[in-house]
Amino acid sequence: MHILLSNDDGYLAKGLITLALALREYAEISVVAPDKNRSAASNSLTLEMPLRAAKEDNGFIKVDGTPTDCVHLAITGLLTHEPDMVFAGINHGANLGDDVLYSGTVAAATEGRFLGLPAIAISLASSDPVHFDTAAHVAVVLLKNLMASPLPRDTILNVNVPDISLNELKGFQATRLGQRHKSEPVIKSLDPRGRNIYWVGPPGAEQDAGPGTDFYAINSGYVSVTPLQVDLTWYDRINTLKTWLPQELAL
Repeated sequence: MHILLSNDDGYLAKGLITLALALREYAEISVVAPDKNRSAASNSLTLEMPLRAAKEDNGFIKVDGTPTDCVHLAITGLLTHEPDMVFAGINHGANLGDDVLYSGTVAAATEGRFLGLPAIAISLASSDPVHFDTAAHVAVVLLKNLMASPLPRDTILNVNVPDISLNELKGFQATRLGQRHKSEPVIKSLDPRGRNIYWVGPPGAEQDAGPGTDFYAINSGYVSVTPLQVDLTWYDRINTLKTWLPQELAL
C-alpha cells in the first residue's frame, strides 16, 4: 500500500513527522506538505501563480501552497506513482463540529476524496497538544482495520483524538459533527503606524455537544470518528425551494 501524507501545520510539524514514522512500518509513505503553517486554509486551491515543490533531506516534499494544493499536486503528477489513500495530520489541535469547514487538514483529506481516494484526517484535540504518540497509535489501528476491511473510495473519516496517554483512552465512537456558538468578536488593535488592524476572534463555545457528537466523544475520553461527505446539497429542501422560486423572470 502507498499512502500520501499531508497536513496544514507545515512539513516540519511534529504531528506530521510522528505520523510518518508510525505508518512507515506498514506501508510505503510519501509526504507532500506545505512549506509553512497553513492552518484554516480550507479547500483553497492556488490558480493564479505557479507552485514550487522541493524535496528535503528527510525525504518530505514541501510545497509553497495550501494543503489542497499539496494533495492535488501529489496525486495528479508530482509523485511517480499514485497513492492508494490519503492521511492528513496529525493536526496540532481539534477539528470538531464547524471546524471542519475551515480546516486545512480536513481539506487535504477532502481533496484526496475528490481525486478518487479514501482519506482520513486525524487531529489531536488540544490547543497545546502533547500526546502525538496516542494519535499515531490510533492512526495505525485504523490503517490496519482499513487493510482488513476496506471502506468505499468515497469515504472521508474525520478523526479526533483526546490529548491523553494511550492507557487513558477509552476506545472509539462513531459520531456526527457537533456545533459551536457564533464566533467571538474580532480583536481590534493598531499597527506601529497607528492604523487599525484586526485579528479573527476565538471560535464559539460548544453548543450542540450532546451524546453522539464529536465534542461529546472527545470530552468523554473516546476517539471520535465522523464520516464526512462532499455533497453539500440539502435534499430535504429541494421541493420547498421549488415552490418558493418565482415562476417568471419578469420584475
